[in-house]
Amino acid sequence: MAEVAITGGIGSGKTTVATLLVAEGAVLVDADQIVKDLQKPGGKVFVEIVQKYGRRILLEDGNLDRQKIAEIVFNDQEELLELNAIVHPAVGEEMGKQRKEAIKSGKIVLVDIPLMVTLDGKLGRDEYELFDGIIVVDCKIEVAISRLVSYRDFSEKDAEARIGTQATPEQRRKYADFIIDNNGPEEDLSQQIEACWKWMRSLSTKDPDR
Repeated sequence: MAEVAITGGIGSGKTTVATLLVAEGAVLVDADQIVKDLQKPGGKVFVEIVQKYGRRILLEDGNLDRQKIAEIVFNDQEELLELNAIVHPAVGEEMGKQRKEAIKSGKIVLVDIPLMVTLDGKLGRDEYELFDGIIVVDCKIEVAISRLVSYRDFSEKDAEARIGTQATPEQRRKYADFIIDNNGPEEDLSQQIEACWKWMRSLSTKDPDR
């Protein structure tokens, strides 16, 4: 079966789209969830982050304060690069394991990769070219900022800073095989999801031996 990547900037509604496609029958490998799991207390990534930043980035319950970490790294490019050097290798390894397991299910595999396209407009890994298709969830920057402020308690400044560390919508669209326009409310997505799922089921795998 086909293996399809889905990407989109923060505030684009990518998670909502992925959830709707799972409801259609896809099996999801979610990079964001993998990051959260690897950052749980006691994990390798958790330990390395605490070693770097100290206990100031811990909540009272012992978990990482993701908002405090975001405030540090998304206002300092060097700090962001150093954090990525801790997180990305571990995430890549775990994603590889989960993708192999998902493929065994015999269902269409949907791989959620938020940072698939880098800040300089390139694919983050050469292997991303091997996906059978790439879905880009697209929305205007001002819409993404509004969502982050309204639903995730970001300040407008923090939302702009976070978006500024990611690829632009134009850079992502360059790699899209299917674009979901998510500038409107969730109820506007149904026809696009139906068309996207039909397209996903039409795909043939580039690697029949995977």
